[in-house]
Amino acid sequence: MKFKHTFNVFIDNFSVTFKQLLYRLVIIVIAAVFMSLVITPYKNALTGSEDYTNLVNGVKSFLSNLVQGRPTDLGQSTEQVKTAFDNLLVLVSDNRANIAWGVVGIVAIYFVEKFFMGLGNYAAAAVVNDKMALRANSSFFLTLIRNLKEASLYNLMYIPLSMIYDAAILFGIYFLVFKGLFFLIVPLQLCLFVTLTLFAISVKMMFTTDWLPALIRGKKQQGAAFVYTFNRRRKNSLNVLANFFVLTTIIFLLNVAGATFSFGAALLISVPSSYVILLCFEFVNYYDREELKYFIDKNTIIKPDKERPLTREEFFRGE
Repeated sequence: MKFKHTFNVFIDNFSVTFKQLLYRLVIIVIAAVFMSLVITPYKNALTGSEDYTNLVNGVKSFLSNLVQGRPTDLGQSTEQVKTAFDNLLVLVSDNRANIAWGVVGIVAIYFVEKFFMGLGNYAAAAVVNDKMALRANSSFFLTLIRNLKEASLYNLMYIPLSMIYDAAILFGIYFLVFKGLFFLIVPLQLCLFVTLTLFAISVKMMFTTDWLPALIRGKKQQGAAFVYTFNRRRKNSLNVLANFFVLTTIIFLLNVAGATFSFGAALLISVPSSYVILLCFEFVNYYDREELKYFIDKNTIIKPDKERPLTREEFFRGE
């Protein structure tokens, strides 16, 4: 039933997808401009060097001799490519300090981009919760501004943990599959890599699934919500993990199909929709477990078998 209710809540909040799309496009464009400003000087310094020009000319000469069947000239072209490539490596090595600062700049911009994306996810989650709890059509951008402090604190905690986890998992899975299991054929390696990556993402989402609902619906403080989401007692974690794995697999397939068959155009809808439907599942899972009633559309209220009475604190908080 969670899947059915999640889909219904997603349809009921589908307009959030377009607001997410607009917000994310603005953030992506701004981040791309700043990344371009960081990368361009290094790119120009590299492509404007004599060694780079020699390397390009050497590769063109090698391919030309190969296509035209002049084996006697291939040796000279190969030597030119090797010499130019070695000189280019020396150039990069001599400028490694500047390159390191460029990498730091790109990582910093990426972190800021993720931070602002996270603010948008928090606002979308709050809008979904308002619709589920009160049938309120909250403004996405007003909700973003109203929850700016709480969303900022949440993202300052969540994003570093998520980035560290993602980097460690991706490197670990890469070396396991492509280095440790090098004897497997490439299609099987790719299949295993994707499967393990989706599973790792599902594990992360299982542990963090209650974080936003606890903050927004449960009105917990940041520290209490953090402890609550990682405490998996009586939360049926295996069922949640299985649901997330199915959801992330479906989302992955839809995004890949959209990118392939529409030349990327479908991603404009499928990517923001992916975030919204995952948020819907988090809140459906939270409401069901906490035995709270909620709307899945304007005519349907989902009530638990035994509705939990509000505590005194929850009553005075207006829950």
